[in-house]
Amino acid sequence: MSFVKVEEKSDFSYHNLPYGVFSTPDNPRHRIGVAIGDQILDVSVIKHLFNGPALGHHQDVFEQPTLNAFMALGYDAWREARKCLQMLLAADESTLRDDVSLRSRAFVQQSSAMMHLPAEIEQYIILSCRLRLPVGYHGRASSVVVSKTPIRRPRGQMRPDAAQPPIFGPSKQLDIELEMAFFVGKGNKLGEPIPVEKAHEHIFGMVLMNDWSARDIQAWEYVPLGPFLGKNFGTTISPWVVTMEALMPFVEPNPLQDPAPLPYLHHDEPYMFNINLFVTVKGEGMREAATICKSNFKVRDRFAFDPESFGSMLELSWRGSKTIDLGEGETRTFLKDGDEVTLSGYCEGSGYRVGFGLCQGKILPALQQ
Repeated sequence: MSFVKVEEKSDFSYHNLPYGVFSTPDNPRHRIGVAIGDQILDVSVIKHLFNGPALGHHQDVFEQPTLNAFMALGYDAWREARKCLQMLLAADESTLRDDVSLRSRAFVQQSSAMMHLPAEIEQYIILSCRLRLPVGYHGRASSVVVSKTPIRRPRGQMRPDAAQPPIFGPSKQLDIELEMAFFVGKGNKLGEPIPVEKAHEHIFGMVLMNDWSARDIQAWEYVPLGPFLGKNFGTTISPWVVTMEALMPFVEPNPLQDPAPLPYLHHDEPYMFNINLFVTVKGEGMREAATICKSNFKVRDRFAFDPESFGSMLELSWRGSKTIDLGEGETRTFLKDGDEVTLSGYCEGSGYRVGFGLCQGKILPALQQ
């Protein structure tokens, strides 16, 4: 265990150690940190302690304002960094524990930090679950924002009455999508695909993701090429990237695939994870948030994907035909202005959790035109 105190129900146990990017009021520089308990370990302060064969000549990656350079080093560097961090944070290791000066500079309270996007996101791909192949499309990378960033209700073209011409205005069917996303670290050369059995060497970690959706705009525009303006106004991710190595203790056997995938998509090694996911909605004036979704999520080989359980208000309200009871006299079919949505998730071990923190966003009114 660690010399850093961690509550049993904390998302950020010694077994987790997720990476994020943060700043503080007294130091606005963006820097890489690792979450443990209610604290952040500033990795830039202890970069000189990463002196193994994979990181000894690349300590500068921990001085960068994003995780991109570190992720690009690849699988061996990620594993070495995790081993080094667990060694330094162990209860019986004195290097950091007994160096009062170093500890005072290296640890920051999470409550005093501001979190930022963990990486510069050049592109992201959304993949849906299908029987034969992963059907996907490119999302708008410039609209990916970190948790707690407000989301403006979009305006767009929609056709609520099929017998009438389309109209333009604020979306009346603003929705969530409970998803998870992979961060891909080391890339590949153009024209050289990554074999599925090597995918684990390229997938750095996972975050929670809310792929906000304007269903009425989406329904009118998506045929024949798919979503565009109905999904490009904001995609929220949680700030802490949980590494795949931290998730491996929660891996489960792969399910029987019927029909069997083509050989290039088949893999024997288990890569399915047992993750508990939750969604809450808190309307303006509500005393407490209401849980609208609980999902025991089985993750497969995808970048951003939908849970098997209902993970959107479109599904929960049966396309707006039924109301969702939030308690306190509040009901919803879709989101109202002022609603605050929170996604959370964790894996449960024996006396500890490996969690993702919170993925939050509050709906702002549409701009007046």
